[in-house]
Amino acid sequence: MALAGEVTDPSRVRTETVQLGPVDVYIAHPTTPGPHPGIVVLEEAFGRVEHIEDLCRRFANAGFVAASPELYARTGAPGHDFKIVLPAMFGLPDAQIVSDTEAVADHLRSLPDVNGKVAITGYCMGGRATSLVAFSSTKFDAAIPCWGGFLNRATFDDDTTEARPTPVASLAGNLSCPIFLVGGADDQNPSPAELTSLRDKLVEAGKDVQFKLYEGADHAFLADYRPSYNEERSHELWADVLAYLNEKL
Repeated sequence: MALAGEVTDPSRVRTETVQLGPVDVYIAHPTTPGPHPGIVVLEEAFGRVEHIEDLCRRFANAGFVAASPELYARTGAPGHDFKIVLPAMFGLPDAQIVSDTEAVADHLRSLPDVNGKVAITGYCMGGRATSLVAFSSTKFDAAIPCWGGFLNRATFDDDTTEARPTPVASLAGNLSCPIFLVGGADDQNPSPAELTSLRDKLVEAGKDVQFKLYEGADHAFLADYRPSYNEERSHELWADVLAYLNEKL
């Protein structure tokens, strides 16, 4: 089976890298006539690896202008050694993540092939960042955080830190756009209970929220380069995400 959303005709996608202040941003454009909705795609804890750029191309192939900022641009991506990854991830300031992603949203809206609508999505660390941004910014028209952990605490050991001064879940009442919460039923960070609790907070606050747990799926089940990859559920997720974006944008 092909990868979910796999680009089989490279001529359907055009890519570029732009610099927004200190942050480099990978952008994939559809080559079909626009304008198109935009989407910001946030990376996993390892940095903007090839998989994330490929997801941008898959979104472009589906008719979105997809942009992924390197959130570690100021310090360098940490790679895959968790002794390096965890301090790097926990050290990224939440306020900086929000401002960097807002700058990308502004850039997308300035492009002639973008129709003015911009969503945000992300995976693992980027899933948490997607929730953070959706609960902190008014610049997005839809949000899809995928298995973003550390919703109720900053790190494994700390409720808050200087970089992460406020638990993400406590900001949920500030949500200003529709949100689709995604998780694996077998994941523990975020656990199904944590995601259900967040969903309940959003519903109680009168927010536009959709929620789905994917059965038999663990953390990072879309990441085809990781052992957690679940081919069947990744295709199910991809179809759900595109349907959601096409409805909201």
